[in-house]
Amino acid sequence: MAKTSVATVEVKLAKSLIGSKKDQIATANSLGLRKIGDVSTQPDNAATQGKIAKIAHLVTVTKA
Repeated sequence: MAKTSVATVEVKLAKSLIGSKKDQIATANSLGLRKIGDVSTQPDNAATQGKIAKIAHLVTVTKA
C-alpha cells in the first residue's frame, strides 16, 4: 500500500492571548494553542489556513 503524504504546517503561539477577542481565543484553542510557545502540527488545508489568517498577528507558521 502506498503512503500518501499530507502537507502539514507547524503553528506556534508567539504572543499572548490576553486582550484578544473571544473568537480569536477560541480559534487559537481550536488549533491546540493555549500558552505562549505552544506548537501544534495541523494539516495544510483551507480550514486551517482560515484559522491561521484570523490570528496571524499572534502566531508564527512554518511548513513541515
